[in-house]
Amino acid sequence: MIASSRPLGYAQDNLRWLLVPAMTDFHVAAGLGIVAAGTIFLAVRFFRRPKQAWFPHYGWVGLAVIAGAQLGLVLGNYWIRTFFTPTAWTGYLLLADAGVHQLSGHSRLADSPRDFFKLCAWSVPLWLLFEAYNLRLKNWKYTGLPHSFVLDLLGYGWSFATIWPAIFETADLIEALGFLRPPRKPKPAFQPRLVLTLSFLGLLMVATPLLVPAAQSRYLFGLVWVGFILLLDPLNGVMRGESLLRDWQNGERSRIASLCVSGVVCGFLWEFWNYWAGAKWNYTFPIAQSWKVFEMPLPGYLGFPAFALECFVMYEFVESIQRKLNPRLNERPAEVTK
Repeated sequence: MIASSRPLGYAQDNLRWLLVPAMTDFHVAAGLGIVAAGTIFLAVRFFRRPKQAWFPHYGWVGLAVIAGAQLGLVLGNYWIRTFFTPTAWTGYLLLADAGVHQLSGHSRLADSPRDFFKLCAWSVPLWLLFEAYNLRLKNWKYTGLPHSFVLDLLGYGWSFATIWPAIFETADLIEALGFLRPPRKPKPAFQPRLVLTLSFLGLLMVATPLLVPAAQSRYLFGLVWVGFILLLDPLNGVMRGESLLRDWQNGERSRIASLCVSGVVCGFLWEFWNYWAGAKWNYTFPIAQSWKVFEMPLPGYLGFPAFALECFVMYEFVESIQRKLNPRLNERPAEVTK
């Protein structure tokens, strides 16, 4: 039977277990260096930017949650190790949203808790679509699970519910930090034939991994990361929803840029926190397994910007469908970053 926590005397051994990989494995040391440098850079930028509002109290709660999770990991607490990833991400969401609010005077959680938790709720079924693909492509697997149906379900649901909010909140934070350039000169409108072609290409990309033999499909998850963008974004435009293609056409690059940067930031944080978690994912796709940063092979990091764009497009597709089914939703105020 596993105790819920280890005695305090084990803290030194756990700390050694956490630090030894950083001192002996280049892929861990490199990852830690990137995360540390990125965190310091964003923190300095945050403190130098002018503030528009107060720092919400839940931001301090988020910071305490992250610190408590790290401390519990050092002390070897079983429950913290098992649920470390969703715990850390919960703290991050609270902290990031509070930072956005202080910088810009508005944020998702402060302005509309209902919409924030709606995003969390939709994050679960949207991610399950990729889990369904993984049943065939077998690009990752989960280890260290509690071996309890209820606890497994809690861990999956809690973790998956943080994915879309993480991308959106981080994109909001990147915009609030003032990194992005003003809009450029608009471009000529896309021809309907081109839009239809892109959507058909996206359909072909998301279908191909399911149609080719399983041995070859394991190499094709990249098509899934890109395919839903091409498939759904033109449809969002047709339904008068928010569209990345329309942004590009109008010379507005800030949303695309902030989402791509958000994908990179979230990607490194996902891999950073996952590496030391008790319940975690491991990558099994047959590409560059000897070239890793944390557990992720280097080519996999190229997928995070595309995944962030995909998160936006998929959620906007859901929103557009809902607005079509219930026109009264069109009367509601727009979200912070769409």
